Amino acid sequence: MKKLLMKRWLGLPALMASLLVIAGCSLAPTYEKPDVNAPAAYKETPSLSQSEAGTWKTAQPSEEMLRGEWWTIFDDAALNDLERQAQEANQNLKAAAARVKEARAINQTARAGLFPTLDAGFGPTREKLSPASQFQPPDANIPAQTLWRAQASVSYEVDLFGRVSNSVQAANADTQQSEALFRSVQLALQADVAQNYFNLRELDAEADVFTRTVSLREEALKLVQRRFAEGDISELDVARAKSELATARSDAMTVQRLRAASEHSLAVLLGKTPAQFNMASNPLKPVTVRVPPGLPSSLLERRPDIAAAERSMAAANARIGVAKAAFFPSLTLTGSGGFESATLGDLFNWSSRTFLLGPFAGTMLNLPIFDGGRRKGNLANARAVYEEDVANYRQQVLVAFREVEDNLSDLRILETQTLTQADAVNASVRAAQLSRTQYTEGAVNYLDVIDAERTVLQSQRAAVQLAGTQAVSTVNLIRALGGGWGDAMPAPVPEPSLAKN
Repeated sequence: MKKLLMKRWLGLPALMASLLVIAGCSLAPTYEKPDVNAPAAYKETPSLSQSEAGTWKTAQPSEEMLRGEWWTIFDDAALNDLERQAQEANQNLKAAAARVKEARAINQTARAGLFPTLDAGFGPTREKLSPASQFQPPDANIPAQTLWRAQASVSYEVDLFGRVSNSVQAANADTQQSEALFRSVQLALQADVAQNYFNLRELDAEADVFTRTVSLREEALKLVQRRFAEGDISELDVARAKSELATARSDAMTVQRLRAASEHSLAVLLGKTPAQFNMASNPLKPVTVRVPPGLPSSLLERRPDIAAAERSMAAANARIGVAKAAFFPSLTLTGSGGFESATLGDLFNWSSRTFLLGPFAGTMLNLPIFDGGRRKGNLANARAVYEEDVANYRQQVLVAFREVEDNLSDLRILETQTLTQADAVNASVRAAQLSRTQYTEGAVNYLDVIDAERTVLQSQRAAVQLAGTQAVSTVNLIRALGGGWGDAMPAPVPEPSLAKN
């Protein structure tokens, strides 16, 4: 019997040594970003030349790259000031910053598992020991006693099979995901401010069109009333002229209402109440900035939402290792040392020293045997979460490519459409001038004049709206590309003619 016990005790060091050798070994699958089949070039950009094709490189994470103040390419001091205000006071951005702090705090908690815990205590305890624990006969009377203790205790979980290290890796990835999501919120805020600003200026331009239209229709009504007073026309033309004037005034009020709502939305983005924000009227001028889209591979590096999806995938991969480690033994080393005595005066005497090595409760080495399938379910869940994150990542990449292509095609078509609409404006203005001249001479009736003036108004509004759409699409392309990208080359674009008719 003694030989058998001796063999078992001699085998324990070998077992402990084996466990310490495998400490830190990770059971997580080797992490690799899934292939997303990124194209060599965008559909809306010309084919790459041989030299340009040589610049292709595998996408590397660069979500921490400084995006810069990309909105300054519009060379608009008012927009620059609005962006600054939004960065300082927007509440959604502050909430995103708080979420980053939360993730970093959780990460710090996870990293604490890599280090031992150390505690200290001081105080008296009242205890009564059993005779058996003191190697006394069962009927021995061991009196209760008060003991004073001043002790420090230490506990450390050996990182067997990578449970602790994988938990830390998952927490690191979660923190990086939170930081990428913050940058995504920041980019969205910057783009929303620019879009709202250009929408507001577009409405100012529309209001300017209606101001000139109302003025012209007031002049037309005076002309019709004079001719009616002279008996040249019937009262029907007067009624039609009044109707057109009232309609133009009503449409102008609609634009004013839309402008007020747009101004209120911009105020909220700046962290202000609508009552605290007013913006002077400033009609929109065509945006001439042309944004280089770069290579599709750079999109995977630059988009913060793609970076966030990739980091979520990395965290899920690490948690598979945590779930696998639960199937294997865990090893916790504990110990305590200090002073213990029956009186406070003798507590810190050298003869009062004491120590304890080994677990305080339970066993040092725990081996799971049966749990009703809990660990198996946790592992299946971890793998399913990873598969979901992979699908989400690939979908996010597809959406990013679509958004870039959408805005590239919008800007390409808008460039031609703007020129075509400028021709339509000029032609409608000329037609209105001719119809008014012919009406004065009695060659046409007033319905022809009304139709011509309506066409002028419609074509001018369409030109203004196209200019607004072009500005917003430029902002959307920058947003789809992930923010700042380098130098943007301005290209002169003829301004649509908004000449008075």
